[in-house]
Amino acid sequence: MKLKSFDDYEMRLGDIMRGERATLGKSLLDVQRELRIKAPYIAAIEDANPSAFDTPGFISGYVRSYARFLKMDPDKAFAAFCAESGFVPAHGMSAAAAVRRPEAEDSVDIEQNSFNPFVNPKTPFLPTDDSWLSRLQYNAVGSIAVLLLLIGGIGFGGWSLLREIQRVQIMPVDQAPLALAEVDPLQTVVLTSDADQADSAALARAQMAKIDRLYRPKALDAPVLVPRDGPIATLDPSAMGAFIVAEPEVEPLVVALESPALEPEPVKTVEVPIVLEEAPPELALFAIRPAWVRIRSGDGDVIFEKILDAGEEYILPQTEVAPVLRAGMSGSIYFKVNGQLYGPAGNKTSTIKNVSLSISAVTERYAKADVTLDPVLARMLALAKTQSEDPVDE
Repeated sequence: MKLKSFDDYEMRLGDIMRGERATLGKSLLDVQRELRIKAPYIAAIEDANPSAFDTPGFISGYVRSYARFLKMDPDKAFAAFCAESGFVPAHGMSAAAAVRRPEAEDSVDIEQNSFNPFVNPKTPFLPTDDSWLSRLQYNAVGSIAVLLLLIGGIGFGGWSLLREIQRVQIMPVDQAPLALAEVDPLQTVVLTSDADQADSAALARAQMAKIDRLYRPKALDAPVLVPRDGPIATLDPSAMGAFIVAEPEVEPLVVALESPALEPEPVKTVEVPIVLEEAPPELALFAIRPAWVRIRSGDGDVIFEKILDAGEEYILPQTEVAPVLRAGMSGSIYFKVNGQLYGPAGNKTSTIKNVSLSISAVTERYAKADVTLDPVLARMLALAKTQSEDPVDE
């Protein structure tokens, strides 16, 4: 018996096409992306199965396009497809070329579709869809659970420690604390009688006096003495000072009308030594329109913040370090130095920042206010002058 050679076997169209596709290194999905032909149609061409096509009129075009993609003769490939499958081309207007409507009683050829990977997904090279439980890794679940427990333990420990730190424990003691012992229990009692109201007014004046002492001029290290007209040797201790001798009372003398008029003796003035510094000039902010101001002390604390109304002024406290001004509507703010106006602080509605509120800085930076440039300023000054000249009703 003679063995058959390679050429003795009959080569079908599908085998040739699969070989050419394998030579190009293309899969059915690659051919689908490049030719825009469904992969089941490509598999049906290779299997010579015209029943897989929905429209028989497009079979010839699909076969010729696929053969042209594989660099084969399109006419010979279509003729081989018709010979192997028994497909007869139909005219485009004929009923055979129309779209096939699937009927309920039609059944798919199981034997034919068993080799189609797109119809029968249970193939050895196409993995089936697994459930999410099968893709779950128990080692990862354990690691995530341990991590969550660790995070929860650290958070609970921090929360417990914070509660323990912020907890206030009250323990009874035999002696009241010093701060509590100094509190006056009658300080919050409402005063109703006239005597109590007078006492409260006196207490308020005393507290204001304590606050006012912060801004009083400091005492000099050495008092400034004014020299007298004569030497010390000419002073009479019995006539001035603590050693004055009291003169006995003398009845007034009756002077006759004929006697000449007595001239009064000149009154001697005693110079008092200066023991305090002269008070520095007073600096104030004056607003002619509503304007917002914020004043910070030298250490950055806000000591005054308000919207000054028209005609309202704020007297700055005398501090060692000059405060700093930040204000809006700076064109409506002026500086008053001992009654003399300087400014305005800025231009119309602009905002100024970090302006030193010392008298030297204000007088050097700003010129004296010109009343003719702003009629509102002139009206405010005239109004303030008339109010100061009007008598106060008692």
